[in-house]
Parts: sequence; C-alpha cells; structure tokens
Amino acid sequence: MSISPTMRALRQTSLNGPRDLRLVTDAPVPIRGAGEVLIRVTAAGVNFVDIQQATGTFAGGPQPPYVAGIEAAGEVMSVGEGVTDLQPGAHVIGALITGGAFAEFMLLSAASVVSVPAGWTDEQALGLVVSWPTALAALKPLGHITAGQTVLIHAAAGATGQAALTMAKHYGATVIAAASPQKHDLVLSLGADHVIDSRSTDLTGDVMRLTGGTGVDLVLESVGGPTLNASLASTRRVTGRVVVYGMAGGEATITNWDLIYRHQVHLIGLNIGTLIQAAPSLFGEVMGEMFGLLAAGVIRPGRPTCYPLAEGPKALTDLEARTTVGRLAILP
Repeated sequence: MSISPTMRALRQTSLNGPRDLRLVTDAPVPIRGAGEVLIRVTAAGVNFVDIQQATGTFAGGPQPPYVAGIEAAGEVMSVGEGVTDLQPGAHVIGALITGGAFAEFMLLSAASVVSVPAGWTDEQALGLVVSWPTALAALKPLGHITAGQTVLIHAAAGATGQAALTMAKHYGATVIAAASPQKHDLVLSLGADHVIDSRSTDLTGDVMRLTGGTGVDLVLESVGGPTLNASLASTRRVTGRVVVYGMAGGEATITNWDLIYRHQVHLIGLNIGTLIQAAPSLFGEVMGEMFGLLAAGVIRPGRPTCYPLAEGPKALTDLEARTTVGRLAILP
C-alpha cells in the first residue's frame, strides 16, 4: 500500500486549549527511523494529558504547533531497522508523550507497543498502555492495596477510574467511588461498594461517615485543587496512602507543616512516563500483572465513545467539562 506524503491530522496551534485544535489536511506523514514502527491509526485515545498539553500545564509538553494526541492503536504499515518482532499488518497500541496520535499515521517506538489482544478491535484496546497501567501502578506497587482495605477512587466514572475500580474489587478492596450524581448508577453497576458526590462540600465528612471515622487506607487522587486537601483529610492516619496522578481540578499546595501536624499520611506522586523511564523493572512488573489480568478476564474489551477526527476538539472539550463517562476515542 502506497502512502501519501501528507495526511489529515489535528494540530494544536496555541496553548489556549482545545478550541485551537485545528483539522488540517497537509500534515506531513512522519518518517520512520530505526527501532520505530509506522502505524495507520484506526483509533486514538483521548486523555487528560491531551488537555494539559493543550493548555500548557503539562511539564515538558510539546510546543505549538504540534499534532496532538498521545495514545493510538492501529495497523503496522512498516518497521524500522532493528525491529524483528513486528511485521506489517500487525495491530498494536502505543503511546508517545510528544503527540502525534490524532492523525491518520503515527510513529511509535517498537519497544513500547503492545499487541491488540486477540478478538479485540483496535478501539477496544485503547487504555492498555495509559489508563490501565496507571491505575494498576497506583493500586499495587505504589498504593499497596490488599484485601479488606478501603480505597477512595476519584473520577471513578472516567477511564482510569473505571479501570481502578475494576481492579480494586478484584484485589478484594472495599471501594468508595467519587463521581457526579448522574454517574452514580454507573459506578455502582461496576461494583463500587459506596458512592459519594464528587462535588460535595463535605467530601471528607462523607468518607468519614462511611469508614466509622478512621478514613480510607488508600486514595487514588486525580483531581487536585481543593480536592487534594479533602483527600488527605479522608485518609487513615500514619498508615494511609494517597497516590496523586492527576490534576484535572488544578494545582494544590501542601506544606511540610501540613504533613507533620494535619495529614500524617504517605503522599506519593505518579507519572506513568517517569515510572517507565526511572523504574523500568517496576513498570515491567506492572505490565506483567496487567497481562495476567487480561488472561484471567478481569480486564475486558473497552467500549469507548467515538468521535470522528473532525470532532476531536469537541471530544477534548467534553472531557474537560467532565460530562463524559469511560473512555473516549477519535477515529481518523
């Protein structure tokens, strides 16, 4: 199959957010190098990272103009020198923090891609290299969740939140899910033991009432802003853990005084890209565990809400407004 030198893509033209994400028809098809694969994108995942990059709040993110999107699944079109375990025609999913997914073609490192599971469509596999590993790392090697413990999951109706909820229940934890009221039935159907209003003015009080005043053993914190303080206050003293992996609600400030006199908890930061680079053996353990969950049927094919490429800006705007549930996909 011959490939045109140009392609359709969504180009971020400023740091003013998704409103300046433009559909272009003349983006150059990336040129494959050694150790890389060129894929024909069939489905791209929409993640909060995309919004952070579009607004300039992602540290070290790409500078406009750039082709947006970090996660894509599709068909391998060609492989670079040194790539021996992938052939054209294979279907894979991968991520690249510098972008390029919201397009007809994307370059990925061959060493970082994962094969789409047998029987799954490409769009069903979205999340296997971003949401699921993030949730699993937060729960297990960093969060040390064990059977009988209680975990508070923020944004439980989102893609990473749903993944965390599914796995936390598999590991025998009691789950308190925080979500907006219109999403409560969904998270309860996924197995949450309790659900609280994510916009409650007394989130800590809600959690304390459910835990008999002791607080939760683990918080998966993806909101930030004032919610971070509520999360810290909702955590069991001394042994409780808070894993912070998102900041959809903005930045938050915590001082050493707070940790000594107000919130005597374990506070852990998680960036999946840094985990991959700084602790590759730990990330290997996470992926090994994830593949075991896949084989056991704990992780099932996703059912994303799909947008055509031209409606990519709407997909990001909807996610930013928190009106969506589960995974979102852009189909070039």
